[in-house]
Amino acid sequence: MTHSFSIKRTLLALGLCLWVTGNSALAAEVDLDKADALVKQGKAAEAYSLLEPFEFQQSGNIKFDYLLGIAALDSGKPDKATIAFERVLAVDPNFAGARIDMGRAYFQLGDFARAKVEFESVLTQNPPAAARATIDKYLAAIEKQENASKTKSSGYIEATLGHDSNVNFATSDSQIAVPALGNLIFTLNPSSVKAPDSYRGLAFGGEVEHRITPEFGLYAGADMRARSNNTLDQFDSDSFDARAGLALGSGANTYRLGAIGGRYVLDGKTNRDTSGLSAEWRHLVNPANQVSTFGQYARFRFEPTISVNDFEQSIYGVNWLRILNEGKGLLSATMLYGEERAPLRADGGKGFTGLRLGGQMRLNDKAEVFAGLGAQFGKFDTANAAFSPPGETLTRDDKQYDANLGLNWHFDKAWTLRPQVSYLRNDSNIVIYQHKRTDVSVTIRRDFK
Repeated sequence: MTHSFSIKRTLLALGLCLWVTGNSALAAEVDLDKADALVKQGKAAEAYSLLEPFEFQQSGNIKFDYLLGIAALDSGKPDKATIAFERVLAVDPNFAGARIDMGRAYFQLGDFARAKVEFESVLTQNPPAAARATIDKYLAAIEKQENASKTKSSGYIEATLGHDSNVNFATSDSQIAVPALGNLIFTLNPSSVKAPDSYRGLAFGGEVEHRITPEFGLYAGADMRARSNNTLDQFDSDSFDARAGLALGSGANTYRLGAIGGRYVLDGKTNRDTSGLSAEWRHLVNPANQVSTFGQYARFRFEPTISVNDFEQSIYGVNWLRILNEGKGLLSATMLYGEERAPLRADGGKGFTGLRLGGQMRLNDKAEVFAGLGAQFGKFDTANAAFSPPGETLTRDDKQYDANLGLNWHFDKAWTLRPQVSYLRNDSNIVIYQHKRTDVSVTIRRDFK
């Protein structure tokens, strides 16, 4: 009996504790007047902190939901505000104040189409003059934004100083054995052996997109890059790349279909020209996740004396982008597969697969650190006669790895200083194609928007 009495006493005490705790919470949550006063005093963040813990309990209470929505909206949380206002309008669809504030929330989120719907809905209710004036102001701002958003442009210019441990992407071996000639040793021309040098670079470019309708537009862009080595000027290079095409869709799904073209100049002479087609689909899963797929076909045509290197390339891939910590960081991953058709090239065509991982994390309001890792594996389809041992066939097999690490310092709104280091290594079963490269550079960049 004593044992039974002890259990009952324990249960009674536990029930009493829960009753006291529950009633304490109820006592705290009913003080909506305090939250209302905080909002009117311009202390929306404090009001939101007071109300948010009781959202589950009070959901459906119009006064609570409306105050929570206002507190969220005025403290910079428009996404939270829309949820609260939706509950208000579900109970009272004619609550004009909540509908105006819902429009304000969508406006802050940049969803001008939904904001416009909410504001125009209130106008059908013949609102007071003050409310109409507020709505007219927002509608005028939306019209201005919509007109401005029809044409978007951006551009940049950047200058770089750096040091490259292997400016010609060449093997470090100065002598090579050729199996087809009984492993006879050949001494390579110095231009075909790894050579370090310091360099300076200049790049600029931009893009314009014009929307003819919300679902259809045109885009065009170009980039130009020049790199000059301090000593090895025979490896100085210039490149020009351009793109243009159709921009389709809006909101969560956007598409691009276009043409690409470019020219690469080495030591003042055209080395190769590129032309092709590209396609991309981007899908916004939610504000923190974006998935895209892409494809590209390109023709690479070298100058006549080395036209045996001509090839056609097809690439297909998928990319995932994840925003972290409310925009303070991001992660990305890209997987791709490609093919090259090169009937005259010594090693023939090749198939390749690749993976790239990248990340960025904001350190403070002016700086973020970034890093990337990549790997690509390519296998060629034609035996290389020069490097195949007598009586055997050897097809080239490459494994390429790269990594980079850097810092973006935004010392001004439009200016960025970017120190970085990058490393590339290509392993191959044919020694002449093996190389390593380390590049250390500092870039200053000016963006235009």
